[in-house]
Amino acid sequence: MLKKNKPQEIQKLKELINSHEVVGVLDMYKLPGRQLYQMRNNFKGKATIRMSRKNLLLNAASESNKPHLKEIIEKVEGPPALIVGNDDSFKLYKMIKSSRVKSKAKVGDRVDKEIVIPKGPTNLPPGPAISTLQKVGLKSMVQQGKIAIGADKTVLKAGDTVSDDVANVFNLLGIEPMEIGLTLVACYEKGIVYSKDVLDVDPEEYVRRLSLAIQHTINLSIEIGYITDLTARIAIQKAFREARSLCIETGIMEKEFIDEILVKAIREANALEENIPKEENKSEVDKK
Repeated sequence: MLKKNKPQEIQKLKELINSHEVVGVLDMYKLPGRQLYQMRNNFKGKATIRMSRKNLLLNAASESNKPHLKEIIEKVEGPPALIVGNDDSFKLYKMIKSSRVKSKAKVGDRVDKEIVIPKGPTNLPPGPAISTLQKVGLKSMVQQGKIAIGADKTVLKAGDTVSDDVANVFNLLGIEPMEIGLTLVACYEKGIVYSKDVLDVDPEEYVRRLSLAIQHTINLSIEIGYITDLTARIAIQKAFREARSLCIETGIMEKEFIDEILVKAIREANALEENIPKEENKSEVDKK
């Protein structure tokens, strides 16, 4: 970019930042141009991706109405880019995540999560493949004419780069550990910075935890006697059940529970009556 064009580029970036409530910062490290073109088409009408030089993005962020965006851009290790959308940060992240596709690992690729090769059988015949697997610390053995891996092995941790030996193992086992797609570093929305760890939410797990939290809150309210509009009905039902149990067990004659008290008394009388003949018969046998 020519020096004379830089002020115009900064102005365009600043306008893009100022005109959207949600602005995400992307790390474009080793993203193939073909995939980027396809994603831009898929996001059309939902989100806009804008690439530029890092120093220009930093200048635009500093002059924008979202100055904290600069701190996010500074953390990007690869080429940065902006993504702006009409939805909230969580929906934007979900859209980006769903666009990623599996890919083979190449030497020098950086992984963003731990990769574990599990134990179990493979389709590899015995031979040189055993030594290839052992180079990365995999316990190999032969079972039923095929190579088997004896134990789970973490071959890469988050942030590690793929070595030549690890890449060979992935190719042998047919593992595609990489994902091609946009990497969202963080989103800035209404003065709040959401990192990708916060945005990566499993909806089903979120609903499960929320339901559990509500249940625990209700139980606590009932147990300590802190009655609210939402728990009053449940507290009354609990008090009624406890009063019912107390009356029935102690024989307190309360009109609400007379029928159940009588049923309990009859049941106990019948049980007692069944035991009396047995005792009498036993006494007669003893006399004889």
